[in-house]
Amino acid sequence: MIPADETFEGTWPYAPHFFDGSGFRQHYVDEGSGEPIVLLHGEPTWGYLYRHLIAPLTRHGRVIVPDHMGFGKSETPQDRDYSIQDHVENLERLLDHLGLDSITVVGQDWGGPIGTGFALRNPSRIRRLCFMNTGVPGAPPAGVPTVQDWPWYRWVHTDEARATLSHLGSTILSVLKRIGFERTAHVDETWVRAYAAPFPTTAECKGALAFPDHIGSPATLAYMLNHIGALPELASRPAMYVHGEEDRAIPTDFAVGCFRSTWPDGPVVTLPGVGHFLQEDAPETVVALLSQFLQMTR
Repeated sequence: MIPADETFEGTWPYAPHFFDGSGFRQHYVDEGSGEPIVLLHGEPTWGYLYRHLIAPLTRHGRVIVPDHMGFGKSETPQDRDYSIQDHVENLERLLDHLGLDSITVVGQDWGGPIGTGFALRNPSRIRRLCFMNTGVPGAPPAGVPTVQDWPWYRWVHTDEARATLSHLGSTILSVLKRIGFERTAHVDETWVRAYAAPFPTTAECKGALAFPDHIGSPATLAYMLNHIGALPELASRPAMYVHGEEDRAIPTDFAVGCFRSTWPDGPVVTLPGVGHFLQEDAPETVVALLSQFLQMTR
């Protein structure tokens, strides 16, 4: 867990806030005012991924950026299973605590399923949704390889991957590049330290080690399907999908096809030369797209 007052040489200037209602100390950023915009990270990052988006998006509302359990400035309890249910219900308790409604959910990587899980459980509280390089509720197009056929899925279930994810304090850059990170010219010592800092020991990597076990697992699918009856209500909300085409974890045609099966009229933007971590590769473009989406769906 990163110290509460750590700013990484001023690149993370946001005041820390903490919530203890889920049985661990969960960190979140809370900036601006107005309708809430909740930005959700995934594997193996933390709120730092959104550092270039937070200030610009406060022009449109109150920006909330949680660190999931086991990531960033949040604690890594050793007695939790880090399932999708665990993460969704942690998020729900936090947003309940903050009293948020009319929420815009923005999710990338595992932030997509976690945000979707919350939205399916609370459809009346959702104003709009934005998915970015993530799994989306919907049917993939015919002929597209299944999740189990993806190279990332196959690698992440190897002994090599487990060893790599067990030492993210030293392997973080190689993992991000393997998934799809293109803007390496911007990497410096502060950048590496910020992404490595949550993982000083193998025990602190527990959350990152758990996510691969839940990709498409029976428990994950069962939990999501348990609330799938709310999907038609969510499908009536404005939604947008943005995808960096150099993603080496989630194929473009799979993700876009799933999104269009649920939101056939929702805007879809694919970004050539941009990887899985589009907040790093193209932050200005992502801010512009989100700002336009928020303005057009007021």
